[in-house]
Order: sequence, then structure tokens, then C-alpha cells
Amino acid sequence: MTDDVLTPDQLDSIRDRVRALMPQVRADLEALTRIPSVSASSFDQSEVTRSAEAVAALLRAEGLDVEIVVEGGRPAVIGHVDGPEGAPTVTLYAHHDVQPPGDEADWDTPPFEPTERDGRLYGRGAADDKAGVMAHVAALRAHSGDLPVGLTIFVEGEEESGSPSLETILAKHGDRLAADAIVIADSTNWAVGSPALTTTLRGGVRVVVTVRTLDHAIHSGMYGGVAVDAVTALVRLLSTLHDEQGAVAVTGLDESVAADLDYDEARFREESGLLDETQLIGTGSILSRLWTKPSITTIGIDATSIDKASNTLAAKAAAKISMRLAPTQDPAAAFERLKEHLESHAPWGARVEVSLEESGSGFAAHADGPAYDQARASFADAWGTDPVDIGVGGSIPFISSFVERFPDAAIIVTGVEDPDTRAHGANESLHLGEFEKVCTAEAIFLARMGALHTP
Repeated sequence: MTDDVLTPDQLDSIRDRVRALMPQVRADLEALTRIPSVSASSFDQSEVTRSAEAVAALLRAEGLDVEIVVEGGRPAVIGHVDGPEGAPTVTLYAHHDVQPPGDEADWDTPPFEPTERDGRLYGRGAADDKAGVMAHVAALRAHSGDLPVGLTIFVEGEEESGSPSLETILAKHGDRLAADAIVIADSTNWAVGSPALTTTLRGGVRVVVTVRTLDHAIHSGMYGGVAVDAVTALVRLLSTLHDEQGAVAVTGLDESVAADLDYDEARFREESGLLDETQLIGTGSILSRLWTKPSITTIGIDATSIDKASNTLAAKAAAKISMRLAPTQDPAAAFERLKEHLESHAPWGARVEVSLEESGSGFAAHADGPAYDQARASFADAWGTDPVDIGVGGSIPFISSFVERFPDAAIIVTGVEDPDTRAHGANESLHLGEFEKVCTAEAIFLARMGALHTP
């Protein structure tokens, strides 16, 4: 790890500046969090526009040349400021849209009213990913008037909806985002007090499988016992996706072994909320099951609801299936393997149709070189302990688009979250102490990158 680029006095000065900035950074974060910028189409999209305008105002206030970009989707914000002549360039990514809040009854406090409890700031988007936006702003403010690098900040407005217009944005505006290093602030750290760089992400495939057994619903007493209802056939079909140990039974999928970090069953149970009597599924190390092996989850079912059920055999039922993929897996090939499995395991001759809803590639970084050295050193400077390289079981499909569009850039994936953040769920929260360290690390990273340049 490189530790001689900045002097101790320079590091202390950056830490002090960030610490002094944090009250205003937090106030601005809370203001962003109050905007319900849910990019799902069933929500008020004027709030996403309002959020983009708020982000643009924050960047303009720091002297960036800013444009709100709309290319057939939700508004993104691109801001840029030149650095010293010949200095490296850095692009900082985050997104300002958020997930739906879900049932507000599940929240201890209103989801769009940020509230502090026990050192954590609760609210939808308080962590994912408006804290990522404000980490970039904090790093920019820490170098106000003396930026050591050329800097572009790109804040997307539809990441939580699958980034449908990102390819068009990259095609039309990609030259403005090119950089020596691209920092993507949309991931997590290993634990509170333990920073991490995310070097692998799983890909994903989401499908809808529809099962039909009848051309119309019929009386369960008159025909049951001979004709099979579609719900029973669907349940039988879904059960074939895993073996007796709960491992994925679809053949021909990639898998590999994860990094050997200390992560036991007790920690998994605590972080996941798994009930005491519920067993773990799958084989291999827990981290391999989470990071580098495929997983299959049924995330939704269409069938007659209990309160509207009558004594009939259902003619049709459907399920939405989310399959996470090893970082190296081609999602198109994985979809074909899943489709073949479902069609070949149709129970009792049921008619099975499989439609692809969404897919995305994984990410496996070649995490070495000067930019990665400086990133790791910056984390050590901010936390006082070396970072670890981790995988993440979730998917960030747009990263593969960045890798393809900017093959010579160091793609550095990090973030503000920790294992108790509960991103996408009720009571999402940000650890405020860790957030200051994230801001400090990013400010130091910009200084370290700039110090590599000799005028």
C-alpha cells in the first residue's frame, strides 16, 4: 500500500476540513432525503425531477459546470470542473433516485423524514444512495478552490429502476464521463469500523414463469383429484429449482470460491434476521453462496388471494423468479439454462411459459494499479485500518456498462452502507460515524490522485 504520497500534516488537514464540513453536509443530506424521489413509474416523477434539480444546485454552488440530462428516462446530473493542467481525472458516480418506501407501517419513523437514533440517520435514501451523493459533495467541498484533479460528478436518476436510459446517456455523453478513475459509491463496507472495496458483484436474471393446466377455472369438488390446478403445478415446478440441501439445481451455471474472510453462521443470522429454527440452504462457504455462486429466489406469485378464493381449480398461476449469477456468468446463457430447466420439469404435462423480464452482467475487477493503491491507502487513512476486498451478492448491472465504455479506467466500487443499513427495506439507515469516514476517505483519495501528478 502506498503511504508516502501525502504527509501526515496534509492528511490531518483534510480530516479537519471534512470534520468541520459535516454539519452542513448532514443538513444537505437530510434535505435530499425529504424529497421522495422514487423512480418507479407508479410514483410521482416530478419528485425525481425536483431531486435532480436539488443535486444540480448543490454542484453549481461548488463551482461546477452542471447540466441535467434526460435521454428518454429519468433526469441525471452531470457536473464538471477542470483540475490543474496535466492532473489525473476522476469521475464520481452516485444516484439520487430511491426505492419505494413499502408499507409505512413497517417504519418506526416516517420514511421521508430523516430521523437520528443511536448514531444512525433513518430514512429512505438516507444511505442508498443520497449519502453517496453527499460524500462526493463533501470531498469536493474539502478541496474548495484548490481541487487537485479534474473532476466529474455523475448522479443518475433511475438506478433503482434498472437504469433503462443509461446506455443512451453513455453513448451521447460518455466523453464527458471519461476519467483515469471512476468511483462508484453504491455499495457497502465489510462492517462498522472495517472499510471495503467491492471487487466482485453477482449478475442477475429476472423471469416470469406462467403455468396453465385448464382453459378455465372449474369446481374443485366436481373435478378435483383428477384435474390439477395451476397453483399446485406451479408450486411443484418451483420446488425443482433447488436440491434437497437448498443448492441451485439448474445445471450449467458458473460458480467460484469467494475470498477467505471470517464470516460465520452466527453473523449471517444476526445480519439477515433468519429465524432461529430456519436452516441455512446451499453448500460451500457462506460467502461463496452469497457472492460467487448462483442463487434462485421466488419474489412474487400471482394466484387467487385467500380472501377472494372460491372452491375452484385455478386455470393459471405465475411466479416471478430472481436468479443471481456468479460474477463471470453470461446472463443470456444463464437465462437459457433456467428456461430449459423450467420447461423440462413441467409437472403433469402442465403448459409452462418463461419470459425474460430483466438481466444484467456481474462484475469482477482487476483491482490493482496506482488508482487502487491510492484508494486502499485512502481508506486506511480514514479508518485507521486497512480495507478488505469483498464481493457483494446483489447486482449493479450498470457497472458492466462502465467497464465496457471506459476500458482503461480503474473502476472503484465502494459505498456508505454497512450490514445494518437495510437498503431497500423498512428503516433504512446510515451510520453517521462511518459516513464521516467515507467522506474523509474520498477527499483523501482525490488528494492522493492529484499528488501522483508532478507539474
